[in-house]
Amino acid sequence: MPAPLQDYSKDLSDLAALFTGQTETSVVLSRALEVLRSVIDYDLAAVLGLEGDTLEVLCCAGPLASARVRNHSISLARFPTIVRALETRQPIALEEHHHVSDEGDPYDGVLDLPHGHSCMVIPLSARSESLGVITLDRRTCGQYDEQALRIAGVYGQIASLALWFARRESLLAQRSHQLSEHNRMLLTEAGGLGEAVRRLALCHSPAMQGVVRQAQQVAESDLPVLLLGETGTGKELLAQAVHAWSGRADGPFVTLNCSAIPDKLVESELFGHVRGAFTGADAERRGRFVTANGGTLFLDEIGDMPLATQAKLLRVLQEGTFEPVGSDTPVKVDVRVVAATHVDLEQAVEDGRFRSDLFYRLAVFPLRVPTLAERAEDIEPIVRDFLAKRRRPGRAPWTIDDGAMAALAGAAWTGNVRELLNVLERATILAPDHVIDESHLALPRRRPARIGPADSGGPFPSFADNERRYLEEALARCDGKLHGKGGAAELIGMNPNTLRSKLVKHGLR
Repeated sequence: MPAPLQDYSKDLSDLAALFTGQTETSVVLSRALEVLRSVIDYDLAAVLGLEGDTLEVLCCAGPLASARVRNHSISLARFPTIVRALETRQPIALEEHHHVSDEGDPYDGVLDLPHGHSCMVIPLSARSESLGVITLDRRTCGQYDEQALRIAGVYGQIASLALWFARRESLLAQRSHQLSEHNRMLLTEAGGLGEAVRRLALCHSPAMQGVVRQAQQVAESDLPVLLLGETGTGKELLAQAVHAWSGRADGPFVTLNCSAIPDKLVESELFGHVRGAFTGADAERRGRFVTANGGTLFLDEIGDMPLATQAKLLRVLQEGTFEPVGSDTPVKVDVRVVAATHVDLEQAVEDGRFRSDLFYRLAVFPLRVPTLAERAEDIEPIVRDFLAKRRRPGRAPWTIDDGAMAALAGAAWTGNVRELLNVLERATILAPDHVIDESHLALPRRRPARIGPADSGGPFPSFADNERRYLEEALARCDGKLHGKGGAAELIGMNPNTLRSKLVKHGLR
């Protein structure tokens, strides 16, 4: 027999405590059905989860509970009364005419229940989402009274929240695992954080060693770091090393390439969104900042970030909080930002393409990664290390002759380290005997600017005159474009900032 009315509040309080104290859905629901029996009498209680247009039994309790019930499912199309309960979000006590009509009983063919038996449907829903129902059945004839319906309504609200939070926690754990696994795979492909430190230790050039020392110093703080340099110089490698040298090394290292994502989606990728925030947002999504909480977020090509997103990023850097897209609820995170760009951000600020306040916030500790031409001493160690890592058990080691090494050392690496590694990758395919010579190298060729000879009768031109004409020709060939793909800096193999200085020196625009 159910408890007297004055005891119901205690049972419901115990039920609420149960829901808030457990996290596993099956444990929570099974125990909850046991508690419910002290409030409302039943011979069978079942929780059915809604998947599409089908209700599937998640758990059941009572004398009539069986394996057949646990494996039972119900099509909503056959039971308009259950649909009505879900739409109105109110419990419904089924009457005799429900059982004798075409609708029948949800457990027809599974249980032999008499016509007119007590039956109740309790809808489960949270926010705008229908989660399923609880069905209660008694073998005795009669109808659940209004008091039972009111108590069932309260119970259903508590159970709905428990089920909703349990599902969200399960989904969150699943996505967290997927993100962690994805992050692990990315790090494995890149060689891992330890590999980044090892590869930087190979650098012999003073220019790169100086950058590494500065990176180690700033890694100990939580300051943002801005990495500047041409494409292919190894900015992401240095970002991984900064994370590995920091006190956040045990936390996540998450990356986002701002230029690889459409402008409309960058904000969602960074800060996440709630369900229904925009067309296609069918489910809630965590952003990269939440995923990187406690660790480091590497924002590559930040110069391509939309201005609207820049404002939101500035707030995170200043306050450590943000709102997901479509939400007014602030989220607090503890994330260290390392940003990188090949764009001249100071010029971008002048052009109105980058916020000055964000630039100064990021540029507290800027590091310029030198081009491969500025660290030619590192070419041979990079080559030797690459070939050593390509060795396979049972096969001869890769070697490179002096002529090929000299050719690599003297080439114009406009694509920097990335281009060098691509050339080596191709060479290992073309050298079946594992000995690389110059014929296996497809070296980049610098297209020289046309500088005509001086008139035989005139004065010999100065170096400054020839340099000016060289720069004018480079600009003319690139239609005035200074940096980026197809720009003058790429054409002549010069850092864009260096080139800009020379243009100012010669009064060229």
